[in-house]
Amino acid sequence: MNEYISETIKAVKVKNAGEPEFLQAVTEVLTSLDPVIKANPQYKKNAILERMVEPERVIMFRVPWVDDKGFVRVNRGYRIQMNSAIGPYKGGLRFDPTVNLSVLKFLAFEQVFKNSLTTLPMGGGKGGSDFNPKQSPHTPGKRCSDAEVMRFCQSFMNELYRHIGPDTDVPAGDMNVGGREIGYLFGQYKKLANEWTGVLTGKALSFGGSLIRPEATGYGDVYFAENMLAMRGETFEGKKCVISGSGNVASFAAEKLLQLGAKVLTLSDRSGAIYCESGITEKMLKDIMFLKNVKRGELAEFAKKTKAVKFFANANSWQLADKIDAAFPCARQNELDANDAKYLLDHGCTLVGEGANMPSTPEAIAAFIKAKIMYSPGKASNAGGVATSGLEMSQNSERLSWTREEVDAKLKGIMKSIHDNAWEAAAKYGHKGNYAMGANIAGFVKVADAMVAQGVC
Repeated sequence: MNEYISETIKAVKVKNAGEPEFLQAVTEVLTSLDPVIKANPQYKKNAILERMVEPERVIMFRVPWVDDKGFVRVNRGYRIQMNSAIGPYKGGLRFDPTVNLSVLKFLAFEQVFKNSLTTLPMGGGKGGSDFNPKQSPHTPGKRCSDAEVMRFCQSFMNELYRHIGPDTDVPAGDMNVGGREIGYLFGQYKKLANEWTGVLTGKALSFGGSLIRPEATGYGDVYFAENMLAMRGETFEGKKCVISGSGNVASFAAEKLLQLGAKVLTLSDRSGAIYCESGITEKMLKDIMFLKNVKRGELAEFAKKTKAVKFFANANSWQLADKIDAAFPCARQNELDANDAKYLLDHGCTLVGEGANMPSTPEAIAAFIKAKIMYSPGKASNAGGVATSGLEMSQNSERLSWTREEVDAKLKGIMKSIHDNAWEAAAKYGHKGNYAMGANIAGFVKVADAMVAQGVC
């Protein structure tokens, strides 16, 4: 490994010793940059790596709110403004008890390269809270009420609004932050800032949202995979696919796969995984979307009412099917490990398209690359969501609303550009077909060149 890269990784480990997710993300990206650093000595001269692994700003604050019983609750809020070299900070807000500084720094770091790959002028950021909307603070097994979620979101925005803006930082949704939460957050921002701007994306259509935005990450993941298959003269027709997760990303990835003639065998959530040997139908998928998005229920409940589906408690999606052509990890980080990778490869899998952020462990990624299957890292294949958020920002700025067909066409074009840029970057630096290397290099070079051009800042 290049000495400059090695020394930077060592320094990051010392400074961020208690942040395993962030260290994993930094190591994964930096270790793939060896040919780029050797070919561009100006990056070392300008300390680009040292600057890129250090957030421009870390904001942490308390979030007090009142539950339905009248008790005061306190959570912790964050916003990581990682890098603004190519545009305003852009990245989601995540509400989940697993949220901490390490998780959000890893997500923000990944977001920098993901946004760079979209070709849109967006920097990288991420934020959120350890608030859990899926667990009522006073009734075990129950979710927070809409009123509790609203009060939390309003309190969260009471601090966050000082640090964001349409030309500064434009948050979006992420895990457990959907249309309901974005609506409450936007309403409070509008009241505090006394202005209507496109400061949040993922809004409802009635107040500035974009068509295709809910579908974008899942659709984009499949569009990227479709481009990988095309390089080998293949399509999704008849291919057996396994998917993890059952939220927007997983559900819409499944929807697009069904439209392309594939067979979707699995979905999962915190309760476990469902397996349908004959393939999940469009009717089943609609029922699952209603269960997850409206009733906010779990797949265990769906499985009880659906005879064609088998439910496996506390299981993931990877080791249930006998024959697998493609896998789409769409749930959370590090959900697919080396054992899962071995099972997938042993059962015929030739394509892995990451829909979540860093869902595969380093060992799993190494196995996929060694096997020379089609493997796309999340920073490339799940960039459709933030790309469409960028399109929402454009529509808000122009006070326009594009048609579904217009947005979908732009999304397809962006995903093809990301695929082609990753392919070409890998080939240019001697790693043809390695999308992980290509995505890291293509995303890095654009940001690094902008940082060099802007001086030491």
